[in-house]
Amino acid sequence: MTDTMRGRTVLVTGATSGIGKITAQALARMGARVLVHGRNPAKIEATVTELRAGSAGEVEGLVADFASLSDVRRLAADVRARTDRLHVLVNNAGGAVMERALSRDGIERTFAVNHLAPFLLTGLLLDLLKASAPARIVNVASEAHRGGRFSFDDLQNERRYRAFQVYGQTKLQNVMFTYELARRLTGTGVTVTAVHPGVVDTGIWNAATGWAVPVVRVMQWFMITPERGAAPLIRLASSADVEGITGVYYKRFKPVRTAEPSNDPAAQARLWDASARLVGLT
Repeated sequence: MTDTMRGRTVLVTGATSGIGKITAQALARMGARVLVHGRNPAKIEATVTELRAGSAGEVEGLVADFASLSDVRRLAADVRARTDRLHVLVNNAGGAVMERALSRDGIERTFAVNHLAPFLLTGLLLDLLKASAPARIVNVASEAHRGGRFSFDDLQNERRYRAFQVYGQTKLQNVMFTYELARRLTGTGVTVTAVHPGVVDTGIWNAATGWAVPVVRVMQWFMITPERGAAPLIRLASSADVEGITGVYYKRFKPVRTAEPSNDPAAQARLWDASARLVGLT
């Protein structure tokens, strides 16, 4: 690896395993100062130790549970306490639960972790990113967004909960958030992109039960390794060939048009406003 990221500070969420860990490792080897986030202190400690070996840059760990808005706020405060510059934010952390469950704040858990947590964290760190321009935000979305639909009067799926559909909804919301944020960041020098890394074998569906078990087992035959899945994230976070590109969704390395519901500016703005109210970011 070259030292192309030397002097740059990066935050990667969900970095104790899978594509987040591979991304953090690659950026550290390029010379970046990498802040790795996870929710398990022991896993964070082990990850930091592992990533420091052979890395040209500094590696530090930060702990926060994305199912808690107060934890997300504390994470942002911890970042701000450690640095006055943030050049890259990789919003990778996410998950899914098979049965409807609530976060610590009483919010449907998949929605809270996959959409509201990165929405809040990004909002709290925007001034650092702007001060560090040119800076980049990379949102990990998914082609699952194409099957996602949601109603603004039932954002938390109280009427009906289907795990795969709800996951797709949150990935649709990630794309819509990316487009609205790109508009709001026009002229700041901060870019934001979304990426489908591929169907990666990261264990996100390991908690599947009942009818979902055979579905997941079939899916695993077509999954790619975390190393392959991380490659598009690493490119968007570090490569000169995407400098200045914003408001674009990538299917791995190729920019593609997203599903029609994601391309409605009025709906994007409405989702932003609803999200801001739910997290108290107004």
